[in-house]
Order: sequence, then structure tokens, then C-alpha cells
Amino acid sequence: MRKASVSRKTKETDISVTLALEGGTPDAVQVSTGIGFFDHMLTAFAVHAGFALTVKASGDLFVDCHHTVEDTGIVLGEALAKALGDKSGIARYGSFYVPMDEALSFVSLDISGRPFLVFDADFPQARVGEFDTCMTEEFLRAFAFHAGITLHARVLYGKNAHHEIEGIFKALGHALRAAVAPQDGTLSTKGALD
Repeated sequence: MRKASVSRKTKETDISVTLALEGGTPDAVQVSTGIGFFDHMLTAFAVHAGFALTVKASGDLFVDCHHTVEDTGIVLGEALAKALGDKSGIARYGSFYVPMDEALSFVSLDISGRPFLVFDADFPQARVGEFDTCMTEEFLRAFAFHAGITLHARVLYGKNAHHEIEGIFKALGHALRAAVAPQDGTLSTKGALD
């Protein structure tokens, strides 16, 4: 089973993540960050990816949600990279559209070992619950760079930030589900993903 556990503790946050790329069911996802909407997004991501995921995070939420969200992205990205090992035997690429009522979100990614983020979304509301909508990009950047993923995320249209962001997280889950699917050999003309 492709599985990893990673922890990270700083003066601002204390985060532990356990991720299994197989065996995911809604009951196999437990997320607690102290930010309700972010918990909802990470749960949606894992369920749609088919991953088993446990996230326990505490942070300086009396400041704002920035450190907790970004550092969770770092640790989750590291856990994915660790679970994938040398990245051989995976489909590598994944893309997915998710409609959420009036909103349409899209994610395309390459588990290439070359981290990059292209983010194209303007949210009509600044906050959803205790989650600052601008933190969506910060989370994705931290996740992509620590997982070694080229990641493109876009909201094509929408009017409700909750729907737009949830579409991104669900699309990320589906795109990763496709990209980590087993495949014979290494899908690279170089013979390695790095």
C-alpha cells in the first residue's frame, strides 16, 4: 500500500498528516484543522481522490488562518511525495472539471517532480466562514511545491466562492486519482520523473 505519515511543528503550527492512496472511503477521512470550511474542503478532496486521509492541525488562528492553511499544504504535499516514492508506475497526468451549481472549476496536473502552480480564480467573496478565500491559492502553491506537482487550477465562472473553491478541491481530488493510478513503467522519455 502506498502510504505515508508526515509531521511538522513550528512556533506557528503543529500538523500531522497520514495519507494512503488506496483504501479511501468517506469513513477513512478524518480532518481537524480548527477551520470548518477548510476541513470540509480537505474532506471533499480526499473522498473524491479515493484517499484515506487523517489531518490533525493546530495553529495560531488568533492571528488568522494563513499559517495553518499553508503549512497543511506543505505537510500534505510532503506526504503525497513520500507515498509515491520514485513516482514510477503511475499514470502521471490528471485533469478534471467539476460543476458546483452556478460555478465551474477545473484542475490539470502532472506529477513530474517539477513543481509549478498556475492559479486563475477571482472569488466574489473574501471569506467563507473562517477561511480567507485568498488562502486557496496559498494552499495549492504549498501543496504543489512540496508534492513535486505541476498544477493548474482555474475557476471558469461562478458567483459563490464556496461553490468555486469546493469545485477546485474536488477537481484536484479527481485529477490526482487519475494521476496516481498504477501503470506499467515510467511515463517519461527520460526514464525518470524528477
